[in-house]
Amino acid sequence: MEARKLGLVLGIIAVVAAFTRILHILEAPEVQHALLGEFNFIIPAMLKAAPSPGKDQQEKPLVILPNLTSCHESMGRSDLPVYCCPPMNQSNVAFIDFQFPDPSLPLRVRRPTHLLDDDYISKYKKALTIMKSLPDTDPRSYTRQANLHCLYCTGAYNQQGSNAPLNIHRSWLFFPWHRMLVYFHERILGSLIGDDTFALPFWPWDIPEGMVIPEMYMKAPFFHEARDFSHFPPSVVDLDYSCTTPSSEDYRCFESGLGPGDQVHTNLAMMYNQMVAGAKKMELFMGCPYKAGEGGSCDGPGTIELAPHNTVHKWVGSNLNPGSREDMGVFYSAARDPIFYPHHANIDRLWEVWRTLHGNKVITDPGWLDSSFFFYDEKLQLNRIKIRDVLSITKLQYAYEKVDFTWLHNRPKPSVPLEVARNILRMRQNAKQQHLQGNDILSSNFSPHGRFLDATLRTRVNRPKVRRTKKEKEEEEEILVVHGIDIPEDRYVKFDVYVNVVNETIMNPRFREFAGTFVHIDPGVTRVARESDIEVFRKKTDLKLGISELLEDLEAEGDENIWVTLFPRSEGCINTTVDGLRIEYIR
Repeated sequence: MEARKLGLVLGIIAVVAAFTRILHILEAPEVQHALLGEFNFIIPAMLKAAPSPGKDQQEKPLVILPNLTSCHESMGRSDLPVYCCPPMNQSNVAFIDFQFPDPSLPLRVRRPTHLLDDDYISKYKKALTIMKSLPDTDPRSYTRQANLHCLYCTGAYNQQGSNAPLNIHRSWLFFPWHRMLVYFHERILGSLIGDDTFALPFWPWDIPEGMVIPEMYMKAPFFHEARDFSHFPPSVVDLDYSCTTPSSEDYRCFESGLGPGDQVHTNLAMMYNQMVAGAKKMELFMGCPYKAGEGGSCDGPGTIELAPHNTVHKWVGSNLNPGSREDMGVFYSAARDPIFYPHHANIDRLWEVWRTLHGNKVITDPGWLDSSFFFYDEKLQLNRIKIRDVLSITKLQYAYEKVDFTWLHNRPKPSVPLEVARNILRMRQNAKQQHLQGNDILSSNFSPHGRFLDATLRTRVNRPKVRRTKKEKEEEEEILVVHGIDIPEDRYVKFDVYVNVVNETIMNPRFREFAGTFVHIDPGVTRVARESDIEVFRKKTDLKLGISELLEDLEAEGDENIWVTLFPRSEGCINTTVDGLRIEYIR
């Protein structure tokens, strides 16, 4: 095979040399033009005759890998070009394949922020101060660490072998990539103070004890000015944070208005929905399968990425620029705030919790397992690390201190007695279309132009399967799909989805009619994919919500159709459209 390749190369060289000599001898332009035409035919013919890759090579799965030579200006928002690239060309840097740490080394144990002692805080303070003092030319510096998130979330890198941009949000890349980022950040911090047992803390905003900004992050060097000062302690975090009231052009977010106790209970109900009832299948939790190449990208985030991941980002972000709520409020700048890391350590912990609750399910797709990214370690060595390398935190030599899953016992109840709700819904369904109130419609297909979410939207959705057996429900999850969500501008968009609700104005995650929420943080839809060439990469989004348990609790399993309400929670919904709703089933 190698000999044939060498022969092909030598043959092409000989042909080029011969044609060059002939063109030099024959000076007539028309003769040169004719010969060039023959030349353009001969070379492709020779290439076509070249041996094709073997069967094994042809069947090798495509994997996602960033092209380090392609780093370019990207968009932090639709109106803000940003340049997050390293100061030197990374393509010239030698890399190694990631190796697991020595299993004989001490285990790094990540502890909840509310249980940290003064000795630990002192060590962490020293490590972070040193990291912030390093020059930007050092990949261990705080600026370079923060820019890693900017690089991979704004499309600053193309994929290898393709002009497609690479984005690690809104798909099944979300959990493993952020695990890599936090893991190497933690190792670097430990090495700066000579402590190989150092572990980052996690901010457990999912349990009552952790539902405020940790006190240590209110002091230097952990404090960050670009935060919402109205959310400082003792304010309780809102895991369902919304911009609940439109506000003309100043685009502000408004508070839920709940007291501390009610906010805690609402948060626990939200966690139950996102971790249990609405996340019983892999794709619902992890997000859509993002494949390599220009046609392989998808836009379908999982439950936890939507909320509380996105909502906590917005809740922490600055209220001095209410449109974007930077720094935590937008992805390109989020990692500048030190609280980003305990926030994502908790996201990482919840991935482990979900796997435990749902039978340690794993993705077996080789295209996902072998997708790789690049990170510097504490020794200034560039590592290529695969997703398959980060699926066991035991092999990575870290663990989480256990906390109670208070939310596990917070299964919501219906907002009104089921018989009352059923009578109201029956009247709604029997009404003639011309007498429907407001935005009530009987068709769940909004083609060809979609429907704007500028007001509450209610529609009836048919169910292909009714009265399924217990075994069928265990094997297949019934999911409600809000498909073709189109967000034409970079705006914060949030809307809630309710099933068989009779009064949307009192709704929140504490009630069983709440099926889930859609949360879009403006990442910058415009990607600069090539030098001097700006292209717009925007895909419509699908929101998939598991509703089997919800239908059981609402006693609607035998109904041939359900009423679905889309309830706008942000001003950005005004220009957002959806193509329709449907029921699907996934195993």
